[in-house]
Amino acid sequence: MFLGNLAGGGAWLRALGIVAGISLAMGATRAAAAPLTLEDAWRLAETANPALRAAQARLSAAEGQLRDASSLLYNNPSLSTDQTSRRSTPSGQAENSYNEQAFGISQTFEIAGQAGYRRSAAEQELAAIRKLIDETRRQIRAEVEQRFVRVLVLERRIDAERDAVAAVEEAAAAVKRRMAAGEDSRLDANLASVEAERSRNQLAALSEQLLQAQAELAAMLQWPANSVLAVVGELNAETPAYTLDTLLGSATKRPQLQALEHREAAARRRLDLENASVVPDVTLGLSVGQDAPYDSRERFTRLTLSVPLPLFRRNAAGIGKAATELAQTEIERESTVRDVNAQVRTLWQRLGSLKERVKRLTESVYPALDENRRLSTSAYRAGEIGLLQLLLVNRQLLDARRDYLDAVGEFVQTRIALEQAAGWPADQTEKQK
Repeated sequence: MFLGNLAGGGAWLRALGIVAGISLAMGATRAAAAPLTLEDAWRLAETANPALRAAQARLSAAEGQLRDASSLLYNNPSLSTDQTSRRSTPSGQAENSYNEQAFGISQTFEIAGQAGYRRSAAEQELAAIRKLIDETRRQIRAEVEQRFVRVLVLERRIDAERDAVAAVEEAAAAVKRRMAAGEDSRLDANLASVEAERSRNQLAALSEQLLQAQAELAAMLQWPANSVLAVVGELNAETPAYTLDTLLGSATKRPQLQALEHREAAARRRLDLENASVVPDVTLGLSVGQDAPYDSRERFTRLTLSVPLPLFRRNAAGIGKAATELAQTEIERESTVRDVNAQVRTLWQRLGSLKERVKRLTESVYPALDENRRLSTSAYRAGEIGLLQLLLVNRQLLDARRDYLDAVGEFVQTRIALEQAAGWPADQTEKQK
């Protein structure tokens, strides 16, 4: 259900709409700058946020790694040249000198499937980074929305406090007139004056909190320091359409968990690669050249084959490191799955509790308090009750408005955190605000 508009325009809450849905609409815009919508704030944050830009920068390295792993041969061929100078003194002949030249090429081949393991690991690592970028974007959007909502709630609170200040000041003025006419005492005048000052102090405190909330939102958006940040939007405490089972199912597809799955698969392929590296690579070489003296010069072609013998070093360090990495990623994924499920369940319970709080305030507390305000105002004007009773009723109504706005704000903040924890919806561009 939607939260009804609580932004009263007069001294007190003049109209309270209790309907099937309750909504709080943000009314006036700020003069210093064009107000931002939530969608505008998201766009700015995704463009300027350093964490998202850093995550996107990692994409180039992973793509380059995949290009290298996908090449025809992982090892580059080697070219070689050989220039030999010889001197010989045949029997009974003068010393003879000549040069021999040879040119060759060699190529090392992996024969245990290392290329496939390396390529698969690079593909999984690239997929993990892409999912981490999606997760970072989700986290940024959730944090921006939470700060955005905080600003809206404080603005609604300030509207309520302004109404309270206006009402108390009106009561104080009435007391002064009645005291001058001998109808009220000096004590009543002092009580009204103190209550008015308390309301002004509360309004100043909320204004300070609003400035801080705007500064925190502006920092996330990289907002210009010389421009005042103003926002416009709605506070919706609408009951979500999803269920707990739906959220738990969605949590398994959260980008963070998918990234961990890709990282685990990449670690497994790297372990396979290290195990395959125990099998020695084969190096084939081909060389051509000339030798012997000039009068009997011979041309030759030489084919060579070399295989290292894995007698002493069998890549134990590489295998151990890869096995440790795989175990760590498995543990991290399993613990994250448990934490996410527990977080979703906890936030779901809190959301239900907040829903009941909002419902009670809307359906039970507000109607009674609004009726008390009307009755007490009429009774005070008729001289049937004193100032203390009037201030008590007014204070109860103001406190109820504060409780209501706080409950609405907590409801929206919890809903945002719940959807972030559950990765809901799978495609965040489908999320309707």
